[in-house]
Amino acid sequence: MLFFKKQKPGIVNVKMIITEEKILSNIDKVQKLINPNSKKQIVQLEEDAYFKDLIDSIKVYLVEYPNKKNFPEMVYVEAHKLVEYATNQFEENTKQIEVLIRQRENNINAANELKMVLEAVENKEKDWKNKVRGLEELFSEDIIEALTIIGKTKNKIPENYDDAVKLVNARINNLETNLHIEIDMERIEDRSKALSYIGIEIAEALRGIPTPVSREAEKEAKVNDIVEEQSIIEEEQKQYMEETRFEVKPSLWERIKQSKIVQAIKRLTKIRIVLDVPALPEGTQKNE
Repeated sequence: MLFFKKQKPGIVNVKMIITEEKILSNIDKVQKLINPNSKKQIVQLEEDAYFKDLIDSIKVYLVEYPNKKNFPEMVYVEAHKLVEYATNQFEENTKQIEVLIRQRENNINAANELKMVLEAVENKEKDWKNKVRGLEELFSEDIIEALTIIGKTKNKIPENYDDAVKLVNARINNLETNLHIEIDMERIEDRSKALSYIGIEIAEALRGIPTPVSREAEKEAKVNDIVEEQSIIEEEQKQYMEETRFEVKPSLWERIKQSKIVQAIKRLTKIRIVLDVPALPEGTQKNE
């Protein structure tokens, strides 16, 4: 269980920094365990308590972090990278499994074909030589030679006859059991279980955390807001000049000074707007 100490504004929480560094370290350890090129890899998910503890520590940190809006950006980014990496590795594992399955099917078909040719050779069928030649692209030279020895054997059995029969039968057995393929498939499936475990635990926990906005993005957003506000001010000033560019009578001037556009300019620019009262028309005659 992780504990998060509440801190006052402006005070660095040393415990939180250490915890964040520890979680970043755990994320790195998990990524190394699922890296196919790493020397130390996860073997069996069910028996690997160390791997599960690492995942659990990351999950608890994500779930129990007190202020999700201020979640550490670096932890979020690295955890997201871990999930993405695990997903890519899972897809690669799936492709490898598909290749191994096709190889296993090919091996079983090859074993059946070798069985039939061995039977034809042992029975000295007329076309046994052609059937042996038909296997030259599928099997190594030692198998072809062994089949030829078996086919040429008549009444007198040579010393290498039994060895030839054992060699062919051993190859048939290996192809049928696919032992090395089964081992590879089991190893890949165990890794896939670990990868899916990351997806279930970490990816689900990340859903409860809003995507952090980077500092650079925040700065850019602030600059954009300032530019946008400045554009609005300039547009309103332009509109104001167009609307008020005429000879204003004294009786109308006070209303203009109190107009919404002038008040908006005062509010946005936060400066004192000095309005010069235009000169009255010459003469003392009253306007009609």
